[in-house]
Parts: sequence; structure tokens; C-alpha cells
Amino acid sequence: MSRVSVPCHVKGTVALQVGDVRTSQGRPGVLVIDVTFPSVAPFELQEIMFKNYYTAFLTIRVRQHTSTHTPAKWVTCLRDYCLMPDPHSEEGAQEYVSLFKHQMLCDMGKVLELRLILRQPSPLWLSFTVEELQIYQQGPKIWNIQDLGMWFQVSPTLPASGQYAFALQSPSMTFPKWLSHPVPCEQPAPLLEALPSALRRSLSSAQDVLRRTPLHDFHLAHGGKMVAFAGWNLPVQYRDSHVDSHLHTRRHCSLFDVSHMLQTKIFGHDRVKLMESLVVGDIAELKPNQGTLSLFTNEAGGILDDLIVTNTSEGHLYVVSNAGCWEKDLTLMQDKVRELQNMGSDVALEVMDNALLALQGPGHLVIGSLGPGPTAAQVLQAGVADDLRKLPFMTSAVMEVFGVSGCRVTRCGYTGEDGVEISVLAAEAVRLATALLENPEVKLAGLAARDSLRLEAGLCLYGSDIDEHTTPVEGSLSWTLGKRRRAAMDFPGASVIVPQLKGKVQRRRVGLMCEGAPVRAHNPILSMEGTVLGAVTSGCPSPCLKKNVAMGYVPYEYSRPGTLLLVEVRRKQQMAMVSKMPFVPTNYYTLK
Repeated sequence: MSRVSVPCHVKGTVALQVGDVRTSQGRPGVLVIDVTFPSVAPFELQEIMFKNYYTAFLTIRVRQHTSTHTPAKWVTCLRDYCLMPDPHSEEGAQEYVSLFKHQMLCDMGKVLELRLILRQPSPLWLSFTVEELQIYQQGPKIWNIQDLGMWFQVSPTLPASGQYAFALQSPSMTFPKWLSHPVPCEQPAPLLEALPSALRRSLSSAQDVLRRTPLHDFHLAHGGKMVAFAGWNLPVQYRDSHVDSHLHTRRHCSLFDVSHMLQTKIFGHDRVKLMESLVVGDIAELKPNQGTLSLFTNEAGGILDDLIVTNTSEGHLYVVSNAGCWEKDLTLMQDKVRELQNMGSDVALEVMDNALLALQGPGHLVIGSLGPGPTAAQVLQAGVADDLRKLPFMTSAVMEVFGVSGCRVTRCGYTGEDGVEISVLAAEAVRLATALLENPEVKLAGLAARDSLRLEAGLCLYGSDIDEHTTPVEGSLSWTLGKRRRAAMDFPGASVIVPQLKGKVQRRRVGLMCEGAPVRAHNPILSMEGTVLGAVTSGCPSPCLKKNVAMGYVPYEYSRPGTLLLVEVRRKQQMAMVSKMPFVPTNYYTLK
């Protein structure tokens, strides 16, 4: 196999402190990768493929040959494309990115140079990695730039520039069959109209695959950066950085659109019988308008999904489950409804098309430089007649909210803070969101902040921290098992799960406080002797603690808080300690 070196110029600089600070070395959290092809004639770029490990916004520019009498020009062919791990993809799939010429915003012919610009959502996330970068041209030849890997932290910074040599190889590397092709982010309508018709149709058809919440246009109007998540087009963040949104939620109040969640109603005299045939919780003991977190389980004891079940005073169960399990959960419930109906039971199911808004904020007054910040309850209280002091955590009521009638307000959330989730008619969602944002302390927040907030609170993400191969006991969720249900052993998988309560399980989900580079899903967890014990399932830098936090699974004997372990990140081992969760204290509102 012939090998011809291809020079590549890499420039990377980061700020030395957290915050949007400009330095003499450049902008914080930006990595620029220049790829040149000195011994190759201008070619038509067909595909760009590489392995990426961290959330970042990607911009791609190309320098194209025009004519012998005109200087080559730089054009931007992709702008602020969000690279974000998909927790519902197969293990490892989120590490690969493949971008095709039809996703670009310009012609990709006569390429001379390529520039990749990766920008982190905030200067707190100071790690980049790009490996196995491959540039495909039109035709059988493939430029293969092997293993371009750079990761850097706050100290030390990378040199301003450096020369790296890479190899030209043929044939191409065979990538896994599950390699997913990202859906392009939505472009503004005027830009789409200006594109060639073939490209416009390609972009439009790709976007139409994703479902949209009733607030989709509202997000775009407020600067939302839209990404594909669990089959939906959702905002990952807005004009503020991810970390700013995260901290604003902890100190003030944030509004999240969670309308992608599956909302259902279970009717009939046998509604509790139906739900208890599927979940581990004691639904029969719920008081009117009281809810509980529960789990769908299979006969092997594995978790099919986590969900919230509320026993409403209107004579039905209100159920909210995950968007990533929409079809699976709905099929599970519908099949059980038909089974019970065939046995003569009185039960029925209705899928709701309501929007769902989550207003989340501190459960206590936070004193800042501008005085006390409002709690989520105080923001909402201004728009409701009901006394929210009588609505504790995991209870629900139907009320009028800022003039919008028929809203179901449930005191719960996914951030660890006090807050509510408001189920509202889709047609009224924008009106309600607008009313809530009239309070200057309320800001919109997206998926990025939601994920880091729930991780600080020690809350699981289905598909990452728990799945069909995890039992409630292994997942440290034994508290979801109702006492009556444990004794009766009448829920799916009880023969596997209940004995685990009385003995030691082989592994447990634990929290980890980690040193060094940020820890992410699939990083190996090792003993101090170097033996692989398990793997990280979620991880990120904690904006509140200024430390790296993570969850993962280890053998039971290594699960005691304070146990020292190692985590392997980018082929380097760094210290970690088993920690109690939540990492940041929760502020749920309960009656004294």
C-alpha cells in the first residue's frame, strides 16, 4: 500500500478562565483544524467523516479553485452544526459523524483546502477530540487522514499552531453498519428559498422526518439552536450558553419545552389494575391528585422505561413517559388494554396531544447582586388563583394559568429544583409560554442544560443510565417498588427483582466525582489495580461544583461511597471517587 504524507495545520486556543473572555490567543473553547491537499488537484468533495467525543458546534469552510486568473476563495458550507451525543443510539454510535455534500449550503466542487471549526457550548467544556478524519472525493479514491486527536483542558493550553503529518491510504476504512447520518439543523425559511431546488427538497424532506412540538416556531424566534433528539426537533440551547442556562435555573427560573414526552390518560373502573400489571409501583394507594415515579419492567426484571403516574380526581390516571420510548410504551399499554378488554375489564386509553411546559427554579429565595430571585412557585403564583403552597411535590391539580384554562399543573421536574410541569392544549402553548416569559427572571433553557441539571441531581436518563438490561435494584431505584407490591410479587419481573432486595446484586449504579478531563458515557471504570469493573453511563463537568461528575455501574463491593477508583478517558487513567447522589442538594417542595 503506497503512503503519501498530507500536511495538516492545527490551531487551538482556550481561555484560561471560565466565562466568555477574549484573550490574546483567541476565542475560548474553539478548535480550528485546517486540512490541505498539496499534491492533489482540486476535487469534488463527497463526504466528511470523523469520530467526535464531545458536544460542540461545527462550522465547515472550504477554499475552492475558481480560475487561473481569479484567486481561490473561502466559502462557508456548514454553520453551527450541533454535534451532540444521542443517548438513545446504540453504544458508541454517537462518536461518529458523517456529513454529505447534499447537506452543505454551497457547491462542493474544486476543493483545495478544508477548515473545520469546533466551538464548545461554553468555555467550561474545554475538551475536543477529532479522530479518523476521512475526506471522500467524488469517485473511488479516498483521502484518509488517520487519527487526528487533540484534547485540552484549562491548563495547559495548546500551542497556537503545529504541523502534523497524515497518510493517504486506499481503500477506505469500513465503518460499522449502524453509523448514523445526522439530520441537518433547520435553516431559516429565506435561506432555504435561496438554495437550489434539489438541495432545498433534500433539506426539507430530512427535516420533515422529525416531529415538532407546538412551540417549534417559538423556539426559532427566540434563538433556539435546534437538534434532532429522540425523533423530535428540539432546542439544545438558546442565545445564552449551556452553562449560563444551567446556572440561571439554579439561581432564578427557567422554562423548558418537554412536549416531546408521551402523555396518556387511562380510563375505566380497572385502570389501576391495568397500570399495576405493567409497573412496580403501588398505584392503588395513591391519593386523589397524587403521583409517583414508577417503572415499566419486563419478565426478566429489566426496566422498559421510567414514567410518572398520577391518580387524578377526574377519574383517570395521567401518565407521562419518555419520548425515546414512545412507540414501545404506547404498544405496551395498548396491548394490555386490549388483553383486559377481551377479559371483560373496564379500561381504555387515550393519547393526549397537549404541549408540556416545565417551569423550574430554586425552591428557596436566592440572594444575588440584584436582590432576591423568585422561585418557580412565585413566578407561577402570579398567574393562578390556587394557593401553590398547598401543592407539594408529586401532586397535581387542574387550574387556569395566566388566563389559559384547563391546565394540569404537576409539582415535579427533572432538574432537582422546585418546579412544575404544565400540560396545556397545544393551541395555547405559545400564549402560556409568552406569559411566563414576561417575568424578566424567567429564561428559556434547552436540552443541554436539562441534561447537566438532571445529572447534578442524580436522576437517570433512560437509554443511558437504565435500560432493559438493568433491574431497579441494580439501578439504585429500589425505592420505586411499592411495599405491597414487593410482598405480593405481582409485577413483571418480580421473581428476579424481589430476591435482589434481600441479597447482594452483582452491580450497582453509583455516582462518581472525577479528576482530570471531562468524563463521558462508555468511559471504562477501573479498580486501583487497573482491572476493568464497569463503564460510565453519563458524565459532564458540573457547572455548580466546578468538578466532573458522572454515573456508572460497578460491582457491589466497589459501590460504597468514598471508594477510590480510576476512569479511563482518552486512553489515560484519572482518579475518581464513588460519591453519594444527588451531587447538588435537591430543593423539592414538601409540606412541613
